Amino acid sequence: MIDATRYPRLSRIDSPADLRTFDESELPAIADELRAYLIEQVSRAGGHFGAGLGVIELTVALHWLYQTPEDRIVWDVGHQCYPHKILTGRRDRIHTVKQKDGLAPFPKRKESVYDTLDVGHSSTSISAALGMALALEAEGDPRQVVAVIGDGAMTAGMAYEALNHAGGLEPEPNLLVILNDNQMSISENVGGLTRMLGRMMGSSTLNAVREGGKKLLGDKSNPAARFVRRWEEHAKGMFVPSTLFEEMGLHYTGPIDGHDIGALVSTLRTLKKLKGPKLLHVVTTKGKGYDLAEGDQIGYHAVSPFDPEVGLVAKKGPSKPSYTQIFGDWLCDMAAADARLMGITPAMREGSGLVRFSKEYPGRYFDVAIAEQHAVTLAAGMALEGAKPVVAIYSTFLQRAYDQLIHDVALQELDVLFAIDRAGVVGPDGATHAGSFDLSFLRCIPNMVLMAPADENECRQMLTTGFRHPGPAAVRYPRGTGPGAAIAPTLDTLPLGRAEVRRRGSRLALLAFGPLVQVAEDVGAALDLTVVNMRFVRPLDEALLRELAGTHAGFVTLEDNAIAGGAGSAVAEFLASEAILLPVQHLGLPDRFMEHAAREELLAEAGLDAAGVRDAIQARFKDALKPASGVRSAAG
Repeated sequence: MIDATRYPRLSRIDSPADLRTFDESELPAIADELRAYLIEQVSRAGGHFGAGLGVIELTVALHWLYQTPEDRIVWDVGHQCYPHKILTGRRDRIHTVKQKDGLAPFPKRKESVYDTLDVGHSSTSISAALGMALALEAEGDPRQVVAVIGDGAMTAGMAYEALNHAGGLEPEPNLLVILNDNQMSISENVGGLTRMLGRMMGSSTLNAVREGGKKLLGDKSNPAARFVRRWEEHAKGMFVPSTLFEEMGLHYTGPIDGHDIGALVSTLRTLKKLKGPKLLHVVTTKGKGYDLAEGDQIGYHAVSPFDPEVGLVAKKGPSKPSYTQIFGDWLCDMAAADARLMGITPAMREGSGLVRFSKEYPGRYFDVAIAEQHAVTLAAGMALEGAKPVVAIYSTFLQRAYDQLIHDVALQELDVLFAIDRAGVVGPDGATHAGSFDLSFLRCIPNMVLMAPADENECRQMLTTGFRHPGPAAVRYPRGTGPGAAIAPTLDTLPLGRAEVRRRGSRLALLAFGPLVQVAEDVGAALDLTVVNMRFVRPLDEALLRELAGTHAGFVTLEDNAIAGGAGSAVAEFLASEAILLPVQHLGLPDRFMEHAAREELLAEAGLDAAGVRDAIQARFKDALKPASGVRSAAG
């Protein structure tokens, strides 16, 4: 429970209605308490950190001024929602964020009526908020709709599609977009928009005009005020080409200091009275109020528990490298061997393991910002001119570029390698970040080679195999570490479409894909079953499947992917095409979205740990697993 002596105001706020009982003069003190409480709680339990610290004042101002939950606030992306959760009835559970059965790390409609949209992927807020505004206006409902979008999320094309639509509608929709400009997503923002906003903020001339004009703009009927307002728009045009947002049809206000709660309340109060689509540009500092986070905005984006007096302490690295590290090292090694290699990431330099590559090969490193569709077609263009692009991307984010993957790469048989991180269940980030479907949506695409490594060395070999394959290829690997296989420094390839028999047993064959090979080996040893590391989802090792079908009573497929349409389905389809009648049991992720928990907990929940797999096999094949008459079992 919250300490009322340390947080005398925050302890009395169980909902925004409680917040609105305070006088405006107390809002700065409430913001101070909220910031201190957020630091205390996240340092205790871990979670997303810097983005929330940057929107403390904005969150307080919005919930104080707007009648939430009747008025709608859409947060984009959800990293910045922790202060919102604290003020909306979840204060005493914020320390459970990301934990099994705890609070979700992003806005989640099932969790609270104040969460208006599930937000895990970025750049969706303006479209959703516009849809809300149009639906409310169709009913004559006067409620307000606000989208709060980070400038990192504003780099995605979807945001501009929504702005373009909102600015061109007649009658004009009543929508407020707040651009939270802190020049950061997880890493530093990149691209033309960032430079444009930076020029605008750095212009001493424009800022002087704005400050001088404030004294005159209070009385809108004053001719001087009207003149200064028009002059200001012309001045903005000298620094922001065509005053981008105004030209798109939105009333632009800003930039204003996002940490000045008085200015925020005053500006928001004015904008509430204006009809039509509006954009408020607020400037904030990621990690505001915690010096260490302000000084290391990347390191404090998301944190494990730490001592707030000391800050993050470097931990001893794991005894074995993560799959992300394996990819990053391979990328540098292959770049040294082949000058045609180009590395592409959609704003995930740290998460996808490209930090070293970006430093050693800056001329061949391309961060395209949060623009997955562009990343894939950019790779296609490179391949068309003889380059060898590698797209490093999370499984969940590749979903956003599916059309480009099919139309711009696979259809044209272009030489692009996809290094797909965070495949399978991911863990604490929850359903929005799970890579549960990539085997299903990739294996159906013609011309695609699709691989899943069982261990660290095989991951390196598969990356080399995919890179040297003259066509589209993908290697998907999980978050975290593998079983600890020794990694050869060489750049070796694997025979295309060739599986590996890890254990020869009897009765049943366990056909395992990717990280579940280790589980299959444990179960195979316990039940004396054949174990196969399938390696390739496309193409399958059809010759081996025919051989095993002739010597075994059934197959069991294992994958950390949705069963529907997954790797096991590929095996079943092959057997059907060959008219091979053989019982097949498919073990994989259940037909539902799995919530946030540790990866190991989620695998156990899905029955994909050794105990769950063994129990499922024994229940399905109990007759086949009985020892033959007169033959003594291993148990006695």
